[in-house]
Amino acid sequence: MNDANHNEPVLRCVAVTRSFPQANGRLEVLRNVELEVRRGERLSIIGASGSGKTTLLQIMGGLDEPTSGIVTIDGRDISALDEAARGLMRNELIGFVYQFHHLLPEFTARENVAMPLLIRRIPVAEASSRAARLLERVGLGERLDHKPAQMSGGERQRAAVARALITRPALVLADEPTGNLDGRTGARVFETMLELNREFGTSLVVVTHDMRIARQMDRVLTLEDGALAPAQV
Repeated sequence: MNDANHNEPVLRCVAVTRSFPQANGRLEVLRNVELEVRRGERLSIIGASGSGKTTLLQIMGGLDEPTSGIVTIDGRDISALDEAARGLMRNELIGFVYQFHHLLPEFTARENVAMPLLIRRIPVAEASSRAARLLERVGLGERLDHKPAQMSGGERQRAAVARALITRPALVLADEPTGNLDGRTGARVFETMLELNREFGTSLVVVTHDMRIARQMDRVLTLEDGALAPAQV
């Protein structure tokens, strides 16, 4: 994290609009979205299916581009970066957690979690050691050398959380991180995310339909008619 940007919001969206072409014109999914996320803040975004929550999250993470507007991460304008620089920024500053774990099936839990460090060219032995320590931290010390097919749904998702946080990113973006789990398992996985959020000081933005999760966050916003507003929870 850049000390010069210490007082900057980790994430800022300024007049972000996203539209898609249709046969009879354009569909405007996001309309002049304004948002700032502070360091260490926990924010939840709720809204109806199809309201644009995932589109907004992808734009925040530099996986999609707004039709207009600006997104900055740690003070850096994503749109000013080419695709290679954007990829490096994602590896340096952002962790992603999805509804489905997206672990690589041919690799063990330890290898999957170590992957972001290896991309940074950290030596294999150090990356493996750090991955093992974090997996133990999330209760998977007995699953280090298990492949995803040998793990339960909750274990796979905890490994995905560890992978997202192994680099201690400035920001974690989570899209329905417990949506594929039963209630009890989902609650345990989310508690793991909150514990690591507190420990690492990482900002956390979660898209969810689960109000039990949303209410545990510092702020809850709703996305409706393409705009963000404080939610009544």
